[in-house]
Amino acid sequence: MTFLEQLRDAQRAKNSLLCVGLDPLPQHLPAGLNLLDFCLKIVEATADIACAYKPQIAYFAAQRAEGALEKLIAAIRLIAPNTPVILDAKRGDIGSTAEQYALEAFERYGADAVTLSPFMGFDSIEPYLHYPDKGAFLLCRTSNAGGADLQSHRLADVEGQPSVFEHIARLAQGAWNTNGQLGLVVGATWPEEIARVRAIAPRLPLLIPGIGAQGGDPVAAVRAGWRPNAPVIVNNSRAILYASSGADFAEAARTVAEQARDLLNEASDLVPGTRF
Repeated sequence: MTFLEQLRDAQRAKNSLLCVGLDPLPQHLPAGLNLLDFCLKIVEATADIACAYKPQIAYFAAQRAEGALEKLIAAIRLIAPNTPVILDAKRGDIGSTAEQYALEAFERYGADAVTLSPFMGFDSIEPYLHYPDKGAFLLCRTSNAGGADLQSHRLADVEGQPSVFEHIARLAQGAWNTNGQLGLVVGATWPEEIARVRAIAPRLPLLIPGIGAQGGDPVAAVRAGWRPNAPVIVNNSRAILYASSGADFAEAARTVAEQARDLLNEASDLVPGTRF
C-alpha cells in the first residue's frame, strides 16, 4: 500500500482530516513522564481520531531521544494500525547526503512520509522518490511570517513569472513527481495562497500546519485546499498536546482533537463533492 492509499483509507475509516503533531517539550510534560510515555498517551487518546501523526524530529534529537522516536513510530503501528506517520524533518541536501537522510527517515525510523526543503533542486529530492510507496511533502508556502522573504518573490526568468512557491507547486505537480507520492506543505495562515497552490496542483496532497497556536483559520484553510480525490491533512500540535498540564492531559487532548476534527469536517462539507 502506498502512502497516499494508506492516507485515504485512514481518512475514510476515521472520518477525519486531522493530523496530530508530536512536538514534545520536556518543560511542558506532566510530572513523571518522559517524551516517549507522553507521546504514547497522546496517541492512545487520539488513535480513532487522527488520520496521521507527525512527529518533529528536532524535539527528539535535541534531547538525545532518537531511540524514543524509533520506539514511538513502532508503537503507533500497534496503537493506531494503518495510520500513516509523517516524519517532520525538513531535510534538504545534495544527492549523496539525501540518500542517507532518506534511509534515516524510511528505514531507520520507518516513517511513511517525510517533509523536505526543495531549495537545492530535484537531485536533493530524488533519493526519497526511489522508495516507491513512500510520500514526501515539499515546503511550498510555509505558515511562518518569514516565509514571504523568499517564497513570495517572483521568478523573472520563468514563464509567467510565478512566485517561488507557485513554481515549487508546478514542479511537484509535474516533472518532479516521479513516484506519484509527492505533496506540498502550505500554511493555514495563508488561505489565499493555499487556493493558488491548489489551482496549480489540483491532485497533490496538501499538508497544512499553522492552526491552533499559530492562529491559522482551519475553516478557511480547508475550504481553500480541499478537493475530491486531492487529500488535505490539517496538522494541529500544541493545542492538542498541551490542552492540560495536569493528570487529565490525555483526556483533554482527546477533547481538543475531537473538536478540531469536527470543525474540519464541517469546513469540508462546505466544499462541493464527497469529502473522502
